[in-house]
Amino acid sequence: MTPVPPVTPATDQPALAEATLRLHETDNVVIAMGDLAPGSYALPTGGTLQVTDAVPRGHKLAVAPVAQGEPVRKYGQVIGFASEPITPGQHVHTHNTAFQMFEREYDFGVDARPTEYVPENALATFQGIVRPDGRVATRNYIGILTTVNCSATAAKLIAERFKYDVLDDFPNVDGVVSLTHSTGCGMAGPGSEGFEVLRRTLTGYANHPNFAGFLVLGLGCEVNQVASLVEHWNIPEHKITVPMTIQELGGTRKTVAEGIARIREMLPEVNAVTRQTVPASELILAMECGGSDGYSGITANPALGAAADLLVAHGGTAVFGETPEIYGAEHLLARRAVSTEVGEKLIRRIHWWEDYTAKHSGSMDNNPSPGNKAGGLTTILEKSLGAAAKGGTTNLADVVEFAEQITAKGLVFMDTPGYDPVNATGMVAGGAQVLCFTTGRGSAFGCKPTPSLKLATNSDVYQRMTDDMDVNCGVIADGEASVAEVGRQIFDRVLATASGEKTKSEELGYGDEEFVPWQLGAVM
Repeated sequence: MTPVPPVTPATDQPALAEATLRLHETDNVVIAMGDLAPGSYALPTGGTLQVTDAVPRGHKLAVAPVAQGEPVRKYGQVIGFASEPITPGQHVHTHNTAFQMFEREYDFGVDARPTEYVPENALATFQGIVRPDGRVATRNYIGILTTVNCSATAAKLIAERFKYDVLDDFPNVDGVVSLTHSTGCGMAGPGSEGFEVLRRTLTGYANHPNFAGFLVLGLGCEVNQVASLVEHWNIPEHKITVPMTIQELGGTRKTVAEGIARIREMLPEVNAVTRQTVPASELILAMECGGSDGYSGITANPALGAAADLLVAHGGTAVFGETPEIYGAEHLLARRAVSTEVGEKLIRRIHWWEDYTAKHSGSMDNNPSPGNKAGGLTTILEKSLGAAAKGGTTNLADVVEFAEQITAKGLVFMDTPGYDPVNATGMVAGGAQVLCFTTGRGSAFGCKPTPSLKLATNSDVYQRMTDDMDVNCGVIADGEASVAEVGRQIFDRVLATASGEKTKSEELGYGDEEFVPWQLGAVM
C-alpha cells in the first residue's frame, strides 16, 4: 500500500478515525460516516490530513495518493482505477475513478469449509402451512396466472372482486393476486431462450407452496398457449388448477364472471388450513438489495449475510442473484464453491453476461444506477463487493438458472438481472417463501405470494421511510449494535414473518404489480 504522505502536527482538529470508516488495512480510501467538510482532521498517528473537498455521507475519501491508472481499493479489493491523479484528502467518486476490466483468479473451492450445523435440540422452528406433498408455505394465496399480456386486464378485474370484504369469511386466505406481465406473444416459441425462461417462471409460480390454487388465464391465440403450458408442468394433485381462455369463454365479461365463480368455489377448500410447528430447514430465503448506497456493504448486506449463515446452520437455504451486481466479486464467491463444477457454473454465467451486454452495445458498468452513485457507489466493482456480502461466509452450494427450482440446501446463487422486480420474480419462482430486501436510498417494494422484509442500511432512511422499513441496520453504523446482533434480529424476523406476521409492504398492499418475468429475445 502507498504510505500516507507526511502530515503536520495535530491541534484541535476533529478526529478522522471517528468521522470515517476504514474497512481493510490495504484500502487507500475510507468511508465518510457523515458529511465531511473541508479542513484539517486529526490522524491516529498524531498528525493531520487536509480534506480538500466536501465529502457527502457514505462517499469515499482518499487517505493515500493514487496515481492515474492505479487501482482504488476498498474492502481490500479493487473497486476501480484512478482516471486522474488522486491526492490524500480528495473526494473519490465518478469524477476521478473509473471502471476497467482486470484479471481475477478463480481459485475454486479454496475457502470452502465444513458447515457447522446447530445441534438438533437447538434447531429453530416457525409456524408454517404444510401442504399435502410435504412442502411448507408461509402464506396462503389464490393466484390468477396469465399466459399473455392480452389477458392481464381480465385477470385484474377478477382479482379486484376479492380485495375488500369478500374474504372476511375466509380468514386463512391471504388474498387473490393476479400475476400479469407484458409478454407471452410476439416472441419465438418452444426452444427459444425467451420462451423457455417465461415458461420456467410461470411453472415455478404455479408450483409455489404459497399458492393453494389458481386460474390459468390466456386470450387463446398467443404463442404461450394455456393448454400446452398446463400439460407439461406437473402440478401437485392437491393444487386446484383451472385453465381458461377469453376467446373460448366468449369475451371479457363472461371470462370475469366465470373466473369469479371458480375462485368462489375454491375458497372453502383453500381456507381449510392450519399452521403448525415446522423446522427452519424448510425455508428458502431470497435476498436482494436495491437502491444501494455507501452503507449497503457495511451494514444491511453483511447483517443479512449473517442471517443467511444462521439459516444455513439450521439446515435451511438462502438464495441471492443479480449477476451484474456480483461482477468483480465473483472470484470471492468462486473460492467458496463446494466443487469445481459449482464454481465453473458461476463463471459461465459471468461470461454469458459479458457477451450479452456487448451484443447490446452495453457495459457491465452501466450499473450502478444514478441513485446508487448519489449514495456513494462509484463503479459496478464497488457495488458488487457490497452486494456479495449478502452471501455471508458459508459455502456456495449451487448455481441455478433464472427461475430454476432450488433443491440444494445451503447458499445458492441464481442467475438473474439486477433489476429488482425481475430478480425477485426469479427467486420466488425458484421456491423462496420469504424475501429480505436491503436498501439505502429507500425502496418501495413488496412481493406476492412471498412476503418481503425491508432492511434499511442507515438510520436516516429508516426514520424517514418508517412505514416501509422493517429493520434498521443503520444501528451498525451508529455504533449501537454489531453485524452479528442485527443478523440475529433479521433471522428472528424472518421466522416471525414465515409464521404469519405481516411485513410493512404487506400492510401497505404491495405485491400485485411486482411480478416481472425476465424478457429475453426479440419482440416480433
